[in-house]
Amino acid sequence: METANAQELLRSNLSRVRIPEPTNRVYKSECCVSFDNPRSEGGLYIDMNTFLAFGKDCVGWNYEKTGNPVYLHIKQTRKLIPEDRPSKKPTLLAIGIEGGFDNNEAEYEVTYSIVVLPGHVTFPFPSVELPEKVILAADAILRAEGAERKEQLAAWTADTKKVSAHAMDLKQINNGVVIPPSGWKCVKCEKRDNLWLNLTDGFILCGRRNWDGTGGNNHAIDHYKETGHPLAVKLGTITSDLEAADVFSYPEDDSVLDPLLAQHLSFFGIDFSSLKKTEMTTAERELDQNINFDWNRIQESGQDLEPIFGPGYTGLVNLGNSCYMAATMQVVFSTQSFSSRYYKNQALKLAFETAPSDPTVDLNMQLTKLGHGLLSGKYSVPAPEVDDIADSATSASTKQEGIPPRMFKAVVAASHPEFSSMRQQDALEFFLHFLDQVELGNVAKPDADPSRSFKFGIEERIQCSSGKVAYNRRHDYILSLNIPLHEATNKEELEAFHKTQKDSEGKDVSSNEIVRPRVPLEACLANFSAPEEIQDFYSTALRAKTMAIKKAGLTSFPDYLVLHMRKFVMEEGWVPKKLDVYVDVPDIIDISHMRSKGLQPGEELLPDGGPETEVESNEVAANDDIVVQLMSMGFGHIPCQKAAINTLNAGVEEAMNWLLSHMDDPDIEAPIPKGSQGGPGVVDQSAVQTLISFGFEEEVAKKALKASGGDIEKATDWIFNNPGGSGSSDMDTTTSSSTPTTDTTAGLPDGGGKYRLFGIVSHIGTSTQCGHYVAHVLKDGRWVIFNDTKVGVSVNPPKDMGYLYFFERINN
Repeated sequence: METANAQELLRSNLSRVRIPEPTNRVYKSECCVSFDNPRSEGGLYIDMNTFLAFGKDCVGWNYEKTGNPVYLHIKQTRKLIPEDRPSKKPTLLAIGIEGGFDNNEAEYEVTYSIVVLPGHVTFPFPSVELPEKVILAADAILRAEGAERKEQLAAWTADTKKVSAHAMDLKQINNGVVIPPSGWKCVKCEKRDNLWLNLTDGFILCGRRNWDGTGGNNHAIDHYKETGHPLAVKLGTITSDLEAADVFSYPEDDSVLDPLLAQHLSFFGIDFSSLKKTEMTTAERELDQNINFDWNRIQESGQDLEPIFGPGYTGLVNLGNSCYMAATMQVVFSTQSFSSRYYKNQALKLAFETAPSDPTVDLNMQLTKLGHGLLSGKYSVPAPEVDDIADSATSASTKQEGIPPRMFKAVVAASHPEFSSMRQQDALEFFLHFLDQVELGNVAKPDADPSRSFKFGIEERIQCSSGKVAYNRRHDYILSLNIPLHEATNKEELEAFHKTQKDSEGKDVSSNEIVRPRVPLEACLANFSAPEEIQDFYSTALRAKTMAIKKAGLTSFPDYLVLHMRKFVMEEGWVPKKLDVYVDVPDIIDISHMRSKGLQPGEELLPDGGPETEVESNEVAANDDIVVQLMSMGFGHIPCQKAAINTLNAGVEEAMNWLLSHMDDPDIEAPIPKGSQGGPGVVDQSAVQTLISFGFEEEVAKKALKASGGDIEKATDWIFNNPGGSGSSDMDTTTSSSTPTTDTTAGLPDGGGKYRLFGIVSHIGTSTQCGHYVAHVLKDGRWVIFNDTKVGVSVNPPKDMGYLYFFERINN
C-alpha cells in the first residue's frame, strides 16, 4: 500500500485508538486467549482500544469480534550471550529474582510497530510520521506497568509485613496465666471466635466489631486503650511457622512481624520447643530441605530422567509458590472429563467469541486456554539453548520453558484471598475450591460440568441407644482417610529401629536408614467404614444426649475417586506434625464393599418432629468438644457450630469434611437463626413468591429461605451455590418424617467399585503451607513426573508417599 494511502488508513481509525489512563489494565506480556508472548514466532499484538494482548493466531478473532483495527505489535528476538558472563551464587530459594538462582535467561532485542487490520498494514515505531495520538497511546502502553506484573506485585506486597517497633523490648507481666491449646473465651464476654491474646498481660479478648454488627465486641482494642499494651496475636493462626501468625500492633494500626514471638508465647506456657533447634527463617528451612530424603525421593532427584515433549506433556511455570496449583491441574487435565470439556470439545475461538468483553476474567475462557496450552503440544517443545557453553541441564534436549498460568490463577483465586496471595497453599483445599468454581461456572448447563465426574454421595448411618437410626447423606469430591499407624505391617522392624535409636543415645541417622511405618491402603479404607462411637449424640427419640454408633459408606461411585491421606495432625503444645509414614497403595483397588445399603427392613427412624424440633435441637446439638477442636484449627465459632450440627455431632472428622466443603457458602459466617418472626422454620410467603418470580421452583425457594434465615439475597446465592438443591441439600438427614430416597445421587456418575491408580500429588515439607508439590501421572502406559516445568519419564514413582491419590473407575 502506498505511504499516503497507509497514513490515511491509520488516520481514519484514530477514533478507535485510546490513550491508557493510570487505572486501565494494560496487557503486554501474554495473549489473553493463548500462551503466545512477545518472544513467540508472531510476537504479540496489543489492542490500542482495550489494551488486551493477542498472539498472531488470535488477533484476527479480536478484530472480528470488536472491530478494533489498530494494534501495537511487540516482537522480541533472542540475542547471543557472551561466553564470559559470570554466574552468581544463590542466597535464596527462588529463581530469577535478586539473590535467587541464576536462570541464565537469554537477552532479547525488542522491536515495535503499529499494525492496522484486517490487511496487516504495518508502520514502524517510533516514527515522527505517525499521528500524535498514536504516538502518545503507544508510549503510554509501553510505559504502563503490565496488568500481569501489577497483579503479581500486589500479591507480594499484600504479604509484606514490617517488624513491629514494640516487639524487641516488649515488657510482659507475670500474672500466672497459662494459655491452654484450646477452649478459649473472651474474658469480658462469651465470644469464642475472633480472639486475640495480648502479649503483655496474657488477656484473651475478642476482636473488633464489623460494620454489620458481626465480628467481636471491641474488647481487645478497648483493653489496649485502657492499658497501652501494644501487641496481640490472633488465636487460631499460631502454627509452628511463626511467621504466618497474625500479630497486630495497635499503636502502628497494622499487622506486623514479631521476631521474638516464640519467646513471648512461651511466657504464657505455649510450647514451641520444636523451634529451638535453629533460628532459621522459613526460606532457609526450605533450602535445608533440599537434602531431605522425601525431597529427593518425590522429585526423583539424581535419576537420569528422560524428558518428554508433545501433546499432554507441557510443564507449568512456577509463579511463586504455585506448585500446589500446577501439580493439581496436571492431574485434573489428564482426566477425560476435563480434557473433553476444555480442549477436545471446546475450540479456543468459540470460547473467546462467547467470553465477555474482557476474556481475562472469564473462567471458561481461561480454563480453555489452559486446556489447550497443556494438551495441544504447541508449547511442549525443547527450550532453545541459552548459550554455546550451556551444560546438558539447560540444553534444548532436556528442558522446556512451560506455560505460566497467570490469568487462570487470577480468575480461579479471585474469590479466595489465600489463593490470590503468593504464599504456599494446601493442594487439597485448592482442588476443592477449583471444583466448586467449575461447578458454579457450569450451573446453566450441568450436563457439561466436568467436576461432576469427581462427585459422589456419602451416607452415614447413626444408631443411638434407643435402637432407632438416622441417615445423613451428603455430596463430596474427596474421600479423606485417617492413617491407622497401629495397622503398620512392619512393626518388628519399627521396634528394632526404635530400640537401636534409644541405644545410640540420639546419634544422627541418615534418611536412608530411617525405618518408617508402612500402612496398607486397605487399612485406611477399612478405618473409614468401621463403626465409630459418638458420645453426647442428641437423640430426638430420647430428647437427650446419649451414645450412638456411626458407620459410613458411599451411595455412588464416581468416575474419578480422589483419596486424601491425612498426614497432618496436631500434637500437644500446638505443634502441627506431619506423619512420617508410607502408605502402600496398589495399582488396582476395589471398594465395592463400601457401598451403603440405606434403610433396611425392620429399622425404625429417629423421629423428626417437624421444623420446631429441628431448630430446638440445633440450639443444643453442637457438641462443645467438636466445636473447640475445630476452632483450635483456626476456624470461626459459628462455622464450627454449623459443621457439628449439620453432621449430627458424628465426630470431628465428619464436621471437618462438612466445613471444608462449605467454607465458600455465602452464609457460612451468618449467625444461626433461632427462628424467624413467623415461628421456627416458617418462611415468609412473600419472600417465597419473590423467588418464584425469579424463576425458581417453590420447593427450592422455601428450602433456600430456611437455609438462609429468610434473607432473599442470601437465599438466591444459596440456590446458585447448590444447583442440586431441587432434589436435596448437600446434607440430607432421613428421619421418620421423610422417606429414604436415592435423590441424593440423582445425576451423579455411578458404576462399579473397581479403580485404577492414575495420578499422585505428593508433598514435600513440614506442613501444607510450605514445601513443594509434585505430580506423577500415568500416561500412555508409563508414569510421568510433572515438577513445574520439568516433565519426564518417572523411574520410581513415589506411590507410597502421596498426599492425594487419583483413581479412575475401570468400566467392565
